Amino acid sequence: MPEDPPAPRPRRSDAWLAATGRGALSHRGILHGLGLGSDATQGRPVIGIGNSASDLNPCNAHLSALARAVANGVWQGGGVPLIFPTMSLGEGMMRPTTMLYRNLMAMEVEETLRANPLDGTVLLSGCDKTTPAMLMALVSADLPGMLITGGAKLTGHFRGEVLGSGTSLWRFENDLRTGRMKESDLDEADFCLNRSDGHCMTMGTASTMACMVETLGMQLSGFASLPAVDKQRYALAHAAGHAAVQLADSDLRPSRILTRASFENAIKVLAALGGSTNAVVHLLAIAGRAGVPLTLDDFDRIGREVPLLVDLMPSGRYLMEDFCYAGGLPALMAQLRSTLDFRALTVSGKALGDAVSGAEVWNRDVIRPVDAPVLPAGSGMAVLRGNLCPNGAVIKQSAASPELMKHRGQALVFDSPEEYHAAVNDPALPVDRSTVIVVRNAGPVGYPGMPEVANVPIPAKLLEEGVTDMVRISDGRMSGTAFGTVVLHVAPEAYVGGPLALVRSGDWIALDVAARSLEVELTEEEMSVRQGELVPREPSGDKPAPDRGGGYVELYRNHVLQADMGADFDILRGARGNAVPRPSH
Repeated sequence: MPEDPPAPRPRRSDAWLAATGRGALSHRGILHGLGLGSDATQGRPVIGIGNSASDLNPCNAHLSALARAVANGVWQGGGVPLIFPTMSLGEGMMRPTTMLYRNLMAMEVEETLRANPLDGTVLLSGCDKTTPAMLMALVSADLPGMLITGGAKLTGHFRGEVLGSGTSLWRFENDLRTGRMKESDLDEADFCLNRSDGHCMTMGTASTMACMVETLGMQLSGFASLPAVDKQRYALAHAAGHAAVQLADSDLRPSRILTRASFENAIKVLAALGGSTNAVVHLLAIAGRAGVPLTLDDFDRIGREVPLLVDLMPSGRYLMEDFCYAGGLPALMAQLRSTLDFRALTVSGKALGDAVSGAEVWNRDVIRPVDAPVLPAGSGMAVLRGNLCPNGAVIKQSAASPELMKHRGQALVFDSPEEYHAAVNDPALPVDRSTVIVVRNAGPVGYPGMPEVANVPIPAKLLEEGVTDMVRISDGRMSGTAFGTVVLHVAPEAYVGGPLALVRSGDWIALDVAARSLEVELTEEEMSVRQGELVPREPSGDKPAPDRGGGYVELYRNHVLQADMGADFDILRGARGNAVPRPSH
């Protein structure tokens, strides 16, 4: 006698849709209201499709079309797709900074996943903070699922020059201030920078995080590199919908995919890409959700082993389209086969090595071989320590000036970015090319939200002298598209009494990147005296509305961790799972 087939595994959605009683009738009625009869949903896994498309965030504007492609794939795979909206964090519009709202979006998406009859999910992201926020949410809910990142814009062209998002704008800003460019020129160039849907086409934070998600195994192979408008992206989205059903059926959760090995892979790929410093903060936050031990020093130690292989702005010459046509992320990872752990699991259900098997480099100017890198091993992200940053600070060597990697100069201190911007064009500003600019109170609590303000522009008087870079230090962040010798993420931040709060204009500061050192030349006794003279600052006492207290901002300030801990909320670290909540009726 043939054996009876095994009983189907209970699905999470059964608690809503296969139950009896008043509540179950209501839940099924909602699907009926969508035009879905019982025959269309019976026995099928329900796959939520989180869509961060928004007119307030043009980088993500095309995601609704991708969501429909995912839904078609879910149907074909035997599932029931349900598209739902999420917050959308757009760098171009939101103030004071999207980083303030990354944790809020992570909370929103996590609770949406947990509160609804979902067996799996596909989350669609694009602009910088939507990607880490969605991955943080998925890890905390530990629901079978994956991300789809939206892809980069097409390459910009302006008067015979190739333009890169952000990177070219920072140069245009200086050209405008020195009269080499007019406002009308800038307006024309801005259109050239925004030729299509998609996020920044440099190796900024959006492109970096897309590559990180794919390297971590939480996105199907190929998504990170494709331009936003490439039709192949829709075919991959369809495949992702189909794969999401298989994920739900196999109950393959992020907790099985995100291991120490996958995070070490991500750090190595980050170094090879010359990726954004913001990835450090986001990966620390994601690891904190996953319960994977990861520290700031891991980025320095592990990243030192890997040379810079990708020649993309802001560390190089090319853009994401070029990276795609050169073979993209799979080809880069194939170059790193001797150092990556290709046994790491991915959402495809296969090992990372399977995803890059057969990948080839088609343009070795864009993706270099390991024996002929753009920059040698040890030239990537450096983590600094010293009496100015006892909990660490970060500098991106590949975007900095080699002659400034060891530097000693007198500090010129500003208590806010606004204070600096008010003085930057003053011809009497007491500054020369050796000065170390310090801009503080831009950290997670102080601003609040740790904005991308650390790469402040060069003072006008120095621009006129031909100075294009100088050492700048801040407890804030900078855009992944930015460049310059900028020390970032100083922890603890000045606003909470970190040593950066003790620095005064005229103090001597010594930076030695090779020695991983950042020091203010003060004795411990002098620093102790200054610490005693600090006036305690109430987080809400000196900020303009709506930052005076209450609401989400107060929640943020009360619970946000420092940069070296990923600037996540202390109450959100670790996974909370996806247990079915109590009935609503």
